[in-house]
Order: sequence, then C-alpha cells, then structure tokens
Amino acid sequence: MFRFLRSSAALAATAFIVLQGALIYSAIRPEAIPPGRSLSQMPVMLGNWRLLQEGVVDADTQAVLKADDLLNRYYGTGAAGANLFVAAFRSQRNGKAPHSPKNCLPGNGWTPLNSDEIAIDVGRDAPIQVNRYVVAHGDERSLVLYWYQSRDRAIASEYTAKFWVVVDAMRLNRTDTALVRVVVPIVDRDEAAATKAATDFVRSFYGTLREYLPA
Repeated sequence: MFRFLRSSAALAATAFIVLQGALIYSAIRPEAIPPGRSLSQMPVMLGNWRLLQEGVVDADTQAVLKADDLLNRYYGTGAAGANLFVAAFRSQRNGKAPHSPKNCLPGNGWTPLNSDEIAIDVGRDAPIQVNRYVVAHGDERSLVLYWYQSRDRAIASEYTAKFWVVVDAMRLNRTDTALVRVVVPIVDRDEAAATKAATDFVRSFYGTLREYLPA
C-alpha cells in the first residue's frame, strides 16, 4: 500500500516537473503569432441584422484591455437591437489576457442578478456553450452572452479557457484568443424575448466572425 502511494506521489511529482519544464520552454521560445483579419472589416449586414452604429472604446479602456484588435458595434433587426463587442488577443504573454464581463460590468455600475450557461446551435458540428448573465442598472435590465473563442473552440468557463491556453502554448506555441460579448436590452422584464434575440444574433454572426479570427 505504502509502495503504491510512494509510486503515485513520484509519478505526480514527475508529471508536475515535466509540465513546469514545458511551460518554461514555451514561455522562452518565440511565439507563433497567427495572422488575422482586422475586425473593422466585419460586414455591416449579419444575416438579418444591420449595423446601426459604431461604438467608441476610449483610450483609457483600450489601455486597460490591452487587446490587439477591438470591435464595438450596435446591430439591429426590426425592433430588436444588440451590442457586439470583441476583444482579440494575438498573444496572451506579457500580462495580456481577456477581462471577464463578470468583473468589468459591476465596475461600470451594473448589478448582477443571475447567471448560467446555455447552448446555442450555430450550425456547426455541435452547439456552442456560452455564459448567460442578467444585469441591472437602476430600472434598466440587460442580457449578456459571452464566451472565449480560441481557434475552433467556443469556451464558456474562463478556467477552462486558461487551461487550453497552456495546452496550446505547449502544443502549438500559440496563446491567441478572443472574448466575444453580446448585450441585449431586456424590455418589460421579458428575459425570454431578450434571450431569443441574443441567440438569434449569435447565430447570424458566429460563422462570419470565425473568418476574422485565427484558425
């Protein structure tokens, strides 16, 4: 029994040393920075959703985000409207990483009400899993959907996203990712209608957005 425990401890220690060595090696070798198309070239029409307004990201916010490319736009279809925000990172070295909306929105005066995860069928092999987050600012309510897009992966959990950063750094010498966030106003406290509009919007742009992020 004790011999088994000693062997397991030795294997765990060996695995830790190998992982640590791999991380150090991946950190010191030059990173493979994949090319990507500018997000500013995203179409003005995404399915039935039309560009209404270009959002502004002020210099102070850009300095905090440290993203390599940003998109902040307002789209609409019929009576529905949605904000699309994308922060793309070609590399996450040197302290660069996406900021979770769960941390940023409360700092901007929004109070979190509830959160969960939902699956959205985007017409690919499997539905993508995203965070669904309801926030309030006074009498206003908004529905937030967000996830981390790395290559062909859409990841809801930021911890899982960080895990894949380590894996991709070791396997592919890459740490690129993007935070994708959609915000839809909740009218008359109708969360179901806001969720329907938000998921429809995600379906309209998901395939197109993938063309602007590294594969």
